[in-house]
Amino acid sequence: MKNMEFSRKLPIPMEVKELYPCTPHLAAVKEQNDQAIQAIFRGESDKFLLVIGPCSADDENAVLEYVSRLRDLQEKVADKIVMVPRIYTNKPRTTGHGYKGILHQPDPNGKPDLFQGVVAIRELHMRVLKESGFGTADEMLYPDNYRYLSDLLSYVAIGARSVENQEHRLTSSGLDIPVGMKNPTSGDISVMMNSITAAQNPHTFIYRGWEVTSTGNDLAHAILRGYVNKHGQPLSNYHYEDLLHLYETYAESGLSNPAVLVDVNHSNSGKQYLEQIRIAKEVLHSCRYNKDVGGLVKGLMIESYLQDGCRKITEEGYGKSITDPCLGWEKTQRLVLDIADSL
Repeated sequence: MKNMEFSRKLPIPMEVKELYPCTPHLAAVKEQNDQAIQAIFRGESDKFLLVIGPCSADDENAVLEYVSRLRDLQEKVADKIVMVPRIYTNKPRTTGHGYKGILHQPDPNGKPDLFQGVVAIRELHMRVLKESGFGTADEMLYPDNYRYLSDLLSYVAIGARSVENQEHRLTSSGLDIPVGMKNPTSGDISVMMNSITAAQNPHTFIYRGWEVTSTGNDLAHAILRGYVNKHGQPLSNYHYEDLLHLYETYAESGLSNPAVLVDVNHSNSGKQYLEQIRIAKEVLHSCRYNKDVGGLVKGLMIESYLQDGCRKITEEGYGKSITDPCLGWEKTQRLVLDIADSL
C-alpha cells in the first residue's frame, strides 16, 4: 500500500451519534415513518410510495427548505401517498470529476474532508427528521458507513454500480428497513434479482472487522432505473412489458414481498428531467391496466429540487442541482397532486 497515505483516523459511528443523538422522541417519529413505509412493501397498505428529492443533497439550507415544502405537500395527499425525501449524501463519482456528495465535500467547492463529512451527513439527516418529521432515504455507497446513519434512515437504495457487489448484498441482509436494489447499468434483470435473493437470506460474513450473522431482509426489493447499451446509449425499462416481465420473474422466484419502485429519471428518462412527468403517468396507467402489475409497483423515485434543471458547481443557483437535472418545485407539486388524483 505504498501509494496510500493514512492521514487521520475518522470518528467511529458511536462518537458521531453522541454529537447528534437520536432522542427517544425522534426515534418514535422514525418508527412511525418506518411502519407506514414497511406496510406498503408488505402489502398491508395500498398507499403509493414516492422516494423524492434532489439528485444530491448539496446545500443544507436549500435541502431543508425543499423538505419543508414537501411536508406541506405530504399533508395534502396523506390519504393516498407516503413520501420519503431523498437525502443523498454520497455520490458515485470515481473518475476524479464532479461532485462526490456531502460526505466527501461538505463544501461543494472545497477539497475532500471526510472528517467533517461524516459529521455533516448525520447532522443533515437529523435535521430533516427533527424539523419535518420525515424519515429519510440515502444511497448505500459504502456499506461500512451505514452505521453513521443506521438510527435515522427509513429507506436505503443500492445503486446500479453497487448491486453486484457482495458486501452491499450481505450488509443489506442485516438491515431492518426496505432496501431497493437497482438493476445494473447493463440492464441484466437477473443480476438485480440475485441481489434481492442474497439480501433476503441469512449470511455470516465480516463487517467492520467483526464476524456477524444476518437474519435476512424480507423488505429487499427491485428498482428499475433503465440501462445503457454497448454504445452507452440510455434504454428504458419502465414500460408495461417490462413491468409484466418483472412480475412473472418475481412469481417464479419465491421471494418475499414482491415489489418494485420505478426510477423515472436516470437511464429511464435519458436524464431528460422533464420526461419524469410523462414516465410517471405511463407507469400509473400500466398499474391501472393490469392489477398484477399494480400490485407489484409500490411507488416511484423522482428527482426533484427547488429549481428546474442543473448547474455547474461554480455557478450560482440556490436549490438547483449540481449533479443530474431535477424537476423544479412547481412541476413537482403538480405531478404529486396529479399522481394522487389518479390513484
